[in-house]
Amino acid sequence: MNSFLRPRSGCRLSSQFRHLATPSASTPKSKSSFRETLVSGPSLDDFISGEPIEPIEHVVLGNTKGPRLPSFLKTKIPSGASFHKIKKDLRGLGLHTVCEEARCPNIGDCWGGKEGATAEEGKRAATATIMLMGDTCTRGCRFCSVKTSRAPPPLDPHEPENTAEAISRWGLGYIVLTSVDRDDLVDGGAHHFAETIMKIKQKAPQILVEALTGDFAGNLENVSLVAKSGLDVYAHNVETVEELTPFVRDRRATFRQSLRVLEHAKKEGVRITKTSIMLGVGETEEQVMDALRELRKINVDVVTFGQYMRPTKRHMKVDRYVEPSEFDQWKQIADDMGFSYVASGPLVRSSYKAGEYFIENMLKGKATENRMRNLVTQEASTSYAQTT
Repeated sequence: MNSFLRPRSGCRLSSQFRHLATPSASTPKSKSSFRETLVSGPSLDDFISGEPIEPIEHVVLGNTKGPRLPSFLKTKIPSGASFHKIKKDLRGLGLHTVCEEARCPNIGDCWGGKEGATAEEGKRAATATIMLMGDTCTRGCRFCSVKTSRAPPPLDPHEPENTAEAISRWGLGYIVLTSVDRDDLVDGGAHHFAETIMKIKQKAPQILVEALTGDFAGNLENVSLVAKSGLDVYAHNVETVEELTPFVRDRRATFRQSLRVLEHAKKEGVRITKTSIMLGVGETEEQVMDALRELRKINVDVVTFGQYMRPTKRHMKVDRYVEPSEFDQWKQIADDMGFSYVASGPLVRSSYKAGEYFIENMLKGKATENRMRNLVTQEASTSYAQTT
């Protein structure tokens, strides 16, 4: 038994230890080399003199093969009274926003509200996007960093009530609701979405609500359910031009299916429909023009253009960084084509400052127009009754 516990050969065991140990001669050599490097390098007097020092070698950091991030895509650190107030409110209300989770570059602009306004005025003019139905999507678009799974966690049945209560106490003038795609649910989450909107309108009818939905796998009954829930703006993003859709979006999403969603929402009586297009994924000018023509055919009111930004190295590469002047050109083209409102810029995202800009004014303007039309109709009816 003891023979099994004793090593068979002392020489072999000794040899093993010698192989595992660091050679003793390497340590003094390494220290000596380091000392020589310090001695041959610049001294303290060289730094104090202020004269330029020739670099020993040139080191290039980062990815040198892809296009470099231009200066106009670099943003300032978010600040301002309205921004900090909203961020503090979020923690207290337990709400989760896409703005924070997706690290949107415009969070300072959207949460900052109107320049020069008080914190309360800024909050009423600010826009925030609330994520419903969890943080796990059943689809895997090549541009999106949201987690994916075939079987996400079940819905929280209390979410519509809790979200509506929190938003009503928050005091924003404009709120955007969005969600992950839930192909695992029979209705794609349409009832959950619609219930949340209805509860918000019950508790705070003055808040303008935009719903940024998925395509509900092309089921137009589910589109109708959300469209008739009392929302003010129905948004669904085509994301890119028709030719690139199979390479950019999940295979279950198509450009034509997205058009049908937007068209059906308008037919159901939604006042404003809205979509968004990413640039810099390989599209051509003519392809973008074709996409805009298709959107105008179905009377989409609002379109936004923004630069595609690669979330991680696992996602599709940026084809090019589009210059701000080109974004200005697309804004002019879309305006000339008859879109009611266009937001176009490198950092623009789907819900960029939606509450502050034209959408809110357009909604209020249409309400005033309807009231005036009703007054004219009533006066005409009264005059007709008097003459008869």
